[in-house]
Amino acid sequence: MPTKNAMENKRENHFNIVGLPGDCIGPEVYASAVRVLQVLAGLHEFSYTLDQQLIGGAAVDATGKPLPPETIEACRRADAALLGAVGGPKWDAMPAEQRPELGLLQIRAEFNLFCNLRPVVMHPALQAFSPLKPDRLVNVDLMIVRELTSGSYFGKKWRDDNQAEDVCRYTRGEIERVTRAAALIAQQRDRRITLVDKANVLETSRLWRQVASELIAAEFPEIDLEFLYVDAAAMHLLTRPADFDVILTENMFGDILSDEASMLSGSLGLLPSASLNAERFGLYEPIHGSAPDIAGQGIANPYAMLLSVAMMFRHSLDREDVADHLEETIHGCWSDGILTRDLVPDGLGTSEITDEVCERLVR
Repeated sequence: MPTKNAMENKRENHFNIVGLPGDCIGPEVYASAVRVLQVLAGLHEFSYTLDQQLIGGAAVDATGKPLPPETIEACRRADAALLGAVGGPKWDAMPAEQRPELGLLQIRAEFNLFCNLRPVVMHPALQAFSPLKPDRLVNVDLMIVRELTSGSYFGKKWRDDNQAEDVCRYTRGEIERVTRAAALIAQQRDRRITLVDKANVLETSRLWRQVASELIAAEFPEIDLEFLYVDAAAMHLLTRPADFDVILTENMFGDILSDEASMLSGSLGLLPSASLNAERFGLYEPIHGSAPDIAGQGIANPYAMLLSVAMMFRHSLDREDVADHLEETIHGCWSDGILTRDLVPDGLGTSEITDEVCERLVR
């Protein structure tokens, strides 16, 4: 939760941001975000403090912990945090308590980042890179709202040589708060929510339907709420993705569906994400992993990281104008064929893309 001083600074157009470069390509795309932040500050008359801290494998190497206390304390003083990526084969053999990915789970739990947002917008210039036919991609503009701090990922776990168990548990309060967040987003869009579940077999899904129905009827009667089983949702994302507006779902289903939806654009390197708490402190990161196979080559796609910066200005810093400017600049790059090597063989490198974005921002 941001401190009182952090909230006062935000009202004065000074922002406290924690930087978490992370591992492998994480520092490379994070460096792009830092450069763009510098340009935006000069253009839009805000100031900021960027407090760089450790997370993931880099934190394990330096401190033995994937989320050091210093990082937690820095986030407590901040309005938002920018994350590159965590993990890599270097740490695959580490004990469970020292795995880099644990740092992500810990920061979500520590700051109650219960609401994960993953927008999927199909820009016309990117249709050729999608595995789907172009006619299925027209007007695709959806938001996946994933509950992020409960369910089977955070439930009781145990295993022996013959059996294992991951408990999936949800409370009314956990469902209500993320449903309310999804409804507030839907109010600004087409006022439609699709609740994705498996209510034909799971009691947790039946509770989700009950609680979501009650809350929407009581607080957001203008919102159209529909239900869809997760297996059907997975198919419909490929056959009629433009039919969705806001998808609301639990932790594991959201993890799977958002990765599936990301491929509508043809590359994981194009999509951002935000993880928010009730006070609107957010962790902003690209949805791609740490990509150790291309780390150090200067070819990582920075667009998802830069779009995560835009989401930070929109959802945590109350600067819609900055978010719009950055997004419009990136979309202009796409329209003009300014693309990376994950999309075209002769694509530009990380620094070259960043140069182009920075130059276009000031035009």
